Amino acid sequence: MEKFFKLKENGTTFSREVIAGLTTFFAMAYIIIVNPNMLSQAGMEWGAVFLATIIASIAGTLVMGLFANVPYAQAPGMGLNAFFVFTVCFGLNFTWQQALSMVFLCGLINITITVTRVRKHIIRSIPESLQHAIGGGIGIFIGYIGIKNAGFLNFTADPDTYTLLDSGTVIANSSIVPGLVEFNDKAVILALIGLIITVVLLILKVRGAIFLGIIATTLLGIPMGVTKIGDAISFKDALADLPTTFGVIFTSEGLPSLFTDLSKLPLVLMTIFAFSLSDTFDTIGTFIGTGLKSGIFSAADQKALAESRGFKSKMDRALFADSVATSIGAIFGTSNTTTYVESAAGIGAGGRTGLTSVVVAILFAVSAFFAPLVSTIPAVATAPALIIVGVMMLSAFAEIKWDELDVAIPAFFAGIFMAFCYSISYGIAAGFIFYCIVKICKREIKDIHPVLWVSTLLFIANFVILALIK
Repeated sequence: MEKFFKLKENGTTFSREVIAGLTTFFAMAYIIIVNPNMLSQAGMEWGAVFLATIIASIAGTLVMGLFANVPYAQAPGMGLNAFFVFTVCFGLNFTWQQALSMVFLCGLINITITVTRVRKHIIRSIPESLQHAIGGGIGIFIGYIGIKNAGFLNFTADPDTYTLLDSGTVIANSSIVPGLVEFNDKAVILALIGLIITVVLLILKVRGAIFLGIIATTLLGIPMGVTKIGDAISFKDALADLPTTFGVIFTSEGLPSLFTDLSKLPLVLMTIFAFSLSDTFDTIGTFIGTGLKSGIFSAADQKALAESRGFKSKMDRALFADSVATSIGAIFGTSNTTTYVESAAGIGAGGRTGLTSVVVAILFAVSAFFAPLVSTIPAVATAPALIIVGVMMLSAFAEIKWDELDVAIPAFFAGIFMAFCYSISYGIAAGFIFYCIVKICKREIKDIHPVLWVSTLLFIANFVILALIK
């Protein structure tokens, strides 16, 4: 174990890695139930997607742990699954079989750009100030997810922009703004208690504080009536449903159907492009935001990334691990698999090697048989962990020269837009666009890396495409 994962070399221990794995798993376990709920709306069998979600998560996370030796977990991405259902299936009228086929092709594209070093060039092209902004931005993003999951925000109509009908109904053009909730809900109160417990444990430097906070909050939720055994399909029933999605992309309803109507080919290609761009930059942002600050991807590893061919550096291998998971997931029957930003919870708990990922993969495997038990962990119990990890990651902002506007403006948009848009890739897009604008205004175009130019233009093209296809 020590020799394979190099625990001492990475400044960690077996027990710390196990705790980190438990922390990451419980922070992202919601996807086991949420993803089938989402994709089943497109007509897919709930049980099949349930198992496909678990299988894709296990496959991607194991490759990440055993091949790359980094503490990242993978699972079907939130946001990407919504795009799959509401835009691709409902908006563009593709069948779920065709949508899965496009996800599979997206995975092949990501494998190609990883093997051909395109992804490495993208990472190398990002200026240091933007890398710090991405790190801090992910802190805000993951903290916002925690605050939202805790139920601390109350989303109401803005009184300055809405009009009430005589019936008291708000008309459709009203805008919704967040505000602080009144603390009169049991779930919200439990989240607040859990946050206080986690903070106290961290300040007292209790080992495994974040994980212990999750467990303590879950247990306290039992007498409060918040922690409840969830309803889920049995493993046997899910296994019986799996053939409805497994390998369907290789049937006449899958890949071949994408190219039978040549008039829809441009739309197919644009949709695959939208899938791929978001998937690629979500992962790059997660690696930069969490890996560089924690030392998982060191300066030496960055140098190796810049100079190596093949899979010599940890980030090389991590990028490849992320790439293969999407295609594997599509074969079994789920939308894009991506590196989860919730991995930051395990990293915050001390995870530094692939052993953390292996623990997560094992827990995903066990969850296939104990879905009702896994779904017992309420979102309000993991919310404090995400909030605290967000706090930890904000230190990246200290490296940015905020008194220099040419640095501060791109950094602001890269960091803040992640939370505002609820998307890592959109935050990166905003940072890239304003970085180019600043450099053009200062007549320092030569400082813009060619890959950054291309990435920025692709982001702009993506926004135009999304505006046209929605």
